[in-house]
Amino acid sequence: MIQIPYGVMKPSSKTISPLQQSIYQSLKESHVTYHYFTQREMLFELQLRENIVKAAFQLNESKVNFSGFENSTFNKEYWEKTEVGYQLKKGKKPSDGIRDVFINSDQYIFECVTSIVIIYYKAVLESIQEHYFNYLFSQMIVWAHNYDKDLGMYSIKKVDLFPGDVVYFYNPDYEKPIWMGENCVYLGNDLFYGHGIGVGTAAEMIEALNSLRKSEATESAYLLPQVTRLDFRYLSRFE
Repeated sequence: MIQIPYGVMKPSSKTISPLQQSIYQSLKESHVTYHYFTQREMLFELQLRENIVKAAFQLNESKVNFSGFENSTFNKEYWEKTEVGYQLKKGKKPSDGIRDVFINSDQYIFECVTSIVIIYYKAVLESIQEHYFNYLFSQMIVWAHNYDKDLGMYSIKKVDLFPGDVVYFYNPDYEKPIWMGENCVYLGNDLFYGHGIGVGTAAEMIEALNSLRKSEATESAYLLPQVTRLDFRYLSRFE
């Protein structure tokens, strides 16, 4: 259910995309109440969710490779490797640094948590004014769970799953720690994107992780009952 103080106006199909219409309908039909201060705030969430999906497809189609931190690389023109991740170099704009991941993708190697952060940054960049993006993320650092808190990432028990949400497929009998699980963006229609595996259904994600278990494995990979989202309300201030 969607709740807005002065009532909900159904978005026109002329003003929002088919994917946004689908997300809107899912929000509306949910047994959970989703509160918005304004119609504009709701529309911002629909747009940002779509941009997350778009960024996931773009990363999937790029030449970015997959590896752990010890074998990772970022374009040295923009990024400097530190003990906790890749720090944007002084004098470089965060917007340019994030775009470069997609432009010069063959110069980047990272793992799945980092891919989620990159996707989120790219989606936010496409959803808010660029000068705000560069202000909010001026001290940008990227690697795994090291990221700017202005993204507002948080995880909750899964009650709904909408395109743009991030989920985690856990692999308890993994052979190598890097395959302990897979962070994935939900794309809609039971499709997920996970860096290192690609685009596939939930069953295909589990099958891929099961192929990466230790030889005496007995427990299948499975989807954890939680989702990770951005603070859409906070970010909408900078549209």
